[in-house]
Amino acid sequence: MSKIRTNVLLNICIVIGLLLLFYYAFLTHDTINQRNLKKNARKDIKHVKFLPPSLKKRREYNVWLIFTKVTKISTLSFKFRDLIHNLLNVTSVPLKFNIIVDKISQRIAENQISDVVLYMNKSVVYSFYDIEESAKKIQDIVQVMTPYFSSKPGTYYSDALFYISLGLYRIAPQSQDIAVLLDCDLYFKKDVALLFKEFDKFKSTALFGLAPELTPVYRHILHMYKAKHNTTFGDYYHQQNISNATHPRGFQGYNSGVVLIRLKAQRNSTEFLKVINNSSVLEMTSKYKFRGHLGDQDFYTLLGYEYPHLIQTLNCGFNRQLCTWWRDHGYSDIFDHYAKCDHDTVVLHGNCNTRIPK
Repeated sequence: MSKIRTNVLLNICIVIGLLLLFYYAFLTHDTINQRNLKKNARKDIKHVKFLPPSLKKRREYNVWLIFTKVTKISTLSFKFRDLIHNLLNVTSVPLKFNIIVDKISQRIAENQISDVVLYMNKSVVYSFYDIEESAKKIQDIVQVMTPYFSSKPGTYYSDALFYISLGLYRIAPQSQDIAVLLDCDLYFKKDVALLFKEFDKFKSTALFGLAPELTPVYRHILHMYKAKHNTTFGDYYHQQNISNATHPRGFQGYNSGVVLIRLKAQRNSTEFLKVINNSSVLEMTSKYKFRGHLGDQDFYTLLGYEYPHLIQTLNCGFNRQLCTWWRDHGYSDIFDHYAKCDHDTVVLHGNCNTRIPK
């Protein structure tokens, strides 16, 4: 009987010993792991960059749209809805929509946004800005621009709406440093974040970013000047140098369907105030015998030729215009040279009511 007890006690001792052995091995392994983790963490700390508060500010992704003079059956109403839907579909960043409206258009915009929210089950962050209040803030700019870049007083492009981009820095909240202003007749084939990344490529002096105009409209407008002067202004981009001018490979002008704006830099620019005053605009338009009809786009084109440091030229893929009107109105022989775009398409632009293939 005592022998049995001895065996039982011996077995118990063996089991307890094994358990203690496993526990000690596990504890030692865990302690070693913890030490290694702490050691590695200390190593990693060496590579952490502690940014000053000014650099820690998160980038805001402000998209600006103009949505006025709209009715329920207006095509602009549906283009607006489709663009909101499209942007939310392709974005990898949190967008905030800033929409310039009149009272009637605001109600329509709210309904269209609600439809998008219900359909996509996504939230939309947006703010409205009254067109009358906005127009008052840029009245002086409009008065300078209208005589030179509007077809006739009171027509489509003579409205303050078509100079909003030049004075958006006065309309946007002071907290907004950058903004992307878009026409509603656009379709994004790729992430809208790619457009915001272009700001990182801006030269230090640039206030605006625009892609080239892809039609010979400025060749047409400048025909009187070009007949008397050897200039590349209005020519399509050539593969080889054709002169030693500022734009030696031609200069087609800019299209304002997509405009990137450095609002903070614009607010701080004394040079910009000088180039938008009446004497400066008169000097530029007189020099080139320039009589435009496309609003801010005409001004950007002159600015890009006379003050190229103020504009960052985006590649044509960021505003791939589809309008072919000029091909059928006297420029069929050279139209394709202007419309050529060898860059990947990020944004399709259905200007002059051209259908966008999706």
